[in-house]
Amino acid sequence: MSHKYLLFNDEYHLVDTPVLVASNRGFKFGDGLFESMRMINNKLQFAELHADRLVSGMKALKMDGHALMDEYFLRQKTTDLVKKNRWNGNVRFRLSVYRDGAGVYTPENNKVGYVLEGIQLGSNRYELNTKGLIIDVFDEMTKSVDKLSNYKTSNSLLYVMAGIFKSQNRLDEAMILNQNGFLCESMSANVFVVYNNQLYTPALTEGCIGGVMRTTIMQLARINDMTLIEAQINPEILNEAEEVFITNATQGIQWVMGYGRKRYFNEVSKFLIEKLNGISV
Repeated sequence: MSHKYLLFNDEYHLVDTPVLVASNRGFKFGDGLFESMRMINNKLQFAELHADRLVSGMKALKMDGHALMDEYFLRQKTTDLVKKNRWNGNVRFRLSVYRDGAGVYTPENNKVGYVLEGIQLGSNRYELNTKGLIIDVFDEMTKSVDKLSNYKTSNSLLYVMAGIFKSQNRLDEAMILNQNGFLCESMSANVFVVYNNQLYTPALTEGCIGGVMRTTIMQLARINDMTLIEAQINPEILNEAEEVFITNATQGIQWVMGYGRKRYFNEVSKFLIEKLNGISV
């Protein structure tokens, strides 16, 4: 079995070799953010959108070096890691960026470090799940709406608790509400709802992650003359909707089959994932 590598601050390390020290600010304070990305046929998908969100998030966290984390950086580093590991060109990546250096709550500087990891995938296209997801609403905790809500920060306890709720209730996915009790996102993706033949998704002002796939699906919907509304969405819509699906950068689209006794269709999901695969070559 060949060894697998990750990239840590421009140096390759075996994946089972420690690379972070106990004083790491990402570990101690959740002082960082991350991007989940997918490569298909040796092409990093939607690299520009990932770079834009990463740079914007680093600026919001007042991190130095954001100008270097551009589209070229993402494409180059992911391609290099694929070559190092001799992967097939279909890979899921996670890029973690953290504030480097000493300090307690107040950092001594705002320089950054990063870790790039990857997992080889078998498929070279986005695949709609054969069996629809079973969901419920996680209401034990809510997501705050603030200037960091739209970014994938390293503070993920809300999603961890939602994941435990999912496991305890034998669900496939859990829906998360914002501080005002409105639909925000799922624990791992953005949410879309088909209601009265119109497509709805929570607005960014509702505190959801500004998902790369969310943006892409919204663009595809508009190109194909679908009515798309970004809105404040009452979770009660889940009892009335014709269809519910979730989106993220690594899986594309996943359709929801059931919420309680409610059952959904997946026509819009099928249509959009075909369009998505059409632009992901």
